[in-house]
Amino acid sequence: MTLDEIKLKINTFHKNGQVINAIYWLLKKYNLKNAKLKGFEFREIAKPDFILMTTEGDFGEPQIIRIPENTFEFPLELMLVLIAHELVHVNQKTIKPYVLDKNEREWQAYYEINFHVQFPQIPEISNFHKKFFANKGLEYYNRMGEGSELQQKYAQQKKQVEDLIASLK
Repeated sequence: MTLDEIKLKINTFHKNGQVINAIYWLLKKYNLKNAKLKGFEFREIAKPDFILMTTEGDFGEPQIIRIPENTFEFPLELMLVLIAHELVHVNQKTIKPYVLDKNEREWQAYYEINFHVQFPQIPEISNFHKKFFANKGLEYYNRMGEGSELQQKYAQQKKQVEDLIASLK
């Protein structure tokens, strides 16, 4: 199935008020299923400049991902990377050793958005969004503490992110 055909299918789900079904269909289509994912629930409507998805649940327990009810009013590629970002969080919170530090969790999830390490099947996003998410990731990297053990752990990835940003200018 081409990306355009997938978009058409998702648009049909969306028009029929079947956003959650569309998400599950995408999980299957892109092989993103996760046994530790409890399910999806809705959160407040997203705006073009602020789309919020969250992963909720205790460490070691199945997680719920909250998505905007209007998720599919935005580009599908963007929604897929945001869902992948949340699926990274599901893994971080359910597979030992858990990633306890929030800055590390966010760094890993934003890194995934641009480099597709865990989910290589996800389509690419626009250069604008690549740059935006790369910079968001760097914000969390900087919060880890100057010269900290965590920063040292991710120094090579940071270089990759900086190189990506430089290539997008």
